[in-house]
Amino acid sequence: MSLFDRFKPRLVKLSPEQARRLAALTPPAPLHSTPLEAQPWAVVDVEATGLHPQKDQLLAIGAVALEGQIIPLGQGFECTLAANWSKPGPSVLIHGLSPSAVAKGTPPAEALLGFLEWLGGRPLLAFHASFDQAMLSRAIKLTLGLQWDAPFIDLAQVAPLLCPELATHNHSLDDWAGQFGLQTGERHNASADALLTAELALMLFSRARRQGLATPLALHEALVRWHRLQHQPRF
Repeated sequence: MSLFDRFKPRLVKLSPEQARRLAALTPPAPLHSTPLEAQPWAVVDVEATGLHPQKDQLLAIGAVALEGQIIPLGQGFECTLAANWSKPGPSVLIHGLSPSAVAKGTPPAEALLGFLEWLGGRPLLAFHASFDQAMLSRAIKLTLGLQWDAPFIDLAQVAPLLCPELATHNHSLDDWAGQFGLQTGERHNASADALLTAELALMLFSRARRQGLATPLALHEALVRWHRLQHQPRF
C-alpha cells in the first residue's frame, strides 16, 4: 500500500500540491542490520500544550540528523505549528512558547509535510519516545490523514539497558547527559533537546557496540527482551 493509498481525503483538506507532496513521501524504513555507525537517524523532540497525547496539541518539532558518528549541524529541522491556543497551561513554563508565538507559526499541514520530507524515511530516536511518537502520529493522522508508523528507539530505555549499574539514580535526559559529561545548555527547547539527545545517542551507541549490539535491529531486539523482563511478575 502506498502512502497515497493511505491518505484519507475525507478527513483533511489539502491543496493539490500538498496532496502531491504527501504521495511522494519516502515510506518509513524498518530497522535492519546496517551497522550502527553507518545508520542515518533522525533525533526528534516535540513540545505540546500538555502531557496527554490524546487530547493535547502539538506545538513544535525540533530534530537533528545523526549520520553515523556525526551530527551535521545546520541540517536539522525546527518548526512551530500555528494553533489557536488561548488558554496556555503549566507547560508554557517549561517550553516557553507563548500563544502569540504559536499563532504566528507555520500552518500544521505545511509543518508536518516539511518534517516528513526532511525525515526521508529514516528511523527515529527520542528520549521518552512514546510521547513524541504519539504526539506526531496523532497530528499527522488528523492533519494529513496519514497513518504514520515510523520506527522509534527510546533512549530512555536504551540507557538503563546498557548501563544497569547507573539506572537507579539516572532517569531524565538531564540525568543521563550529566552522567556522560554532556553540557545541557538551553533545555526544554525542542531543537536543543534533540541535539542533546543525539549527543547522548552517540555515547550509548558506542557502549552498545562494545556489548555486541552493533546494529539497529540487534539493539531493538535487546530492548524488547529487556522490556519484557521489566514487566515480568516478581514473587
